[in-house]
Amino acid sequence: MRKYHVYGLGNALVDTEIEVADKDLNNLGIEKGLMTLVDEERQHFLIDNLQDRLTLSKRACGGSAANTVISVSQFGGKGYMACKVADDDNGQFYLQDLIDNGVDHSGGPQLEQGITGKCLVMVTPDAERTMNSFLGIGEQLAPEDIDGSAVAESEYIYIEGYLVTSDTGRAAAIKARELAQENGTKVAISLSDPGIVEHFKQGLKDMVGPGVDLLFCNKQEALNWCDTDDIEVAMETMQKTAKQFAITMGGEGAVIFDGFNTLHARAQPVTAVDTNGAGDMFAGAFLYAITQGQSCLDAATFANRAASAVVGKYGPRLHVAEYNGLKIA
Repeated sequence: MRKYHVYGLGNALVDTEIEVADKDLNNLGIEKGLMTLVDEERQHFLIDNLQDRLTLSKRACGGSAANTVISVSQFGGKGYMACKVADDDNGQFYLQDLIDNGVDHSGGPQLEQGITGKCLVMVTPDAERTMNSFLGIGEQLAPEDIDGSAVAESEYIYIEGYLVTSDTGRAAAIKARELAQENGTKVAISLSDPGIVEHFKQGLKDMVGPGVDLLFCNKQEALNWCDTDDIEVAMETMQKTAKQFAITMGGEGAVIFDGFNTLHARAQPVTAVDTNGAGDMFAGAFLYAITQGQSCLDAATFANRAASAVVGKYGPRLHVAEYNGLKIA
């Protein structure tokens, strides 16, 4: 039995989540529903202009892969997170938050000078999340930050597609995939965001390489990845990319390819409050379930329940009692 269920690889971002109106996004020139990379000056500008909304905000250790690995840990699995933070208050907070959530990490005792990445998560009344991210030192995540022994001791590595925006991050993802494949560790990847697929497709293809064991995406990401408007065509095409995949479809549930058949996992009814972290939670619950011996369909059903729980509240995580209330069927 391997030490870790999931070894995550992604951008380390300290999240600040706030509620905004659509007019706020329009007035500030922010594209709704997508993740947009910004520099530090732009992020400060946004925070200054939304200062009155920050009173109820709460910072949290975030980033897509971190959210996923933390959920694996909270469900009872063992996770590891490869990331890069700076020797600043946010960096120390980030690593401690990982530890507090039972996740081992690659951050050593000697952190580099710089600024830890930050993400401003803006949630509109329709529960849609819009993110503006300043990667900071996180965009310097490089191949040398990959712990080969931890990869070899993991059942899965999980790579977030957001890494494609950085040359060194993309190289780190490729190295992690290659190390995993050399050591019999399964490779899972998330396409992360429709805009990422649209603008960085070749880089994502380099990260996927000859193929992965498991791919996560939503419907629009699948369509963008396969250059089609037909989800049936996309599902057929994606079988060339991944041995198994899960396409989340919002209120329509999820479509799963288990390596043999295409299956449908029904959505759990929920009144959406905040979609931030829904995809990350789905991936984490799915990975936890399959590493516990569940079938892809059962894993997807469990993941839908977990994602619905996080959509019904603010923030990308659940409380301990909420995790404990979600059990594999």
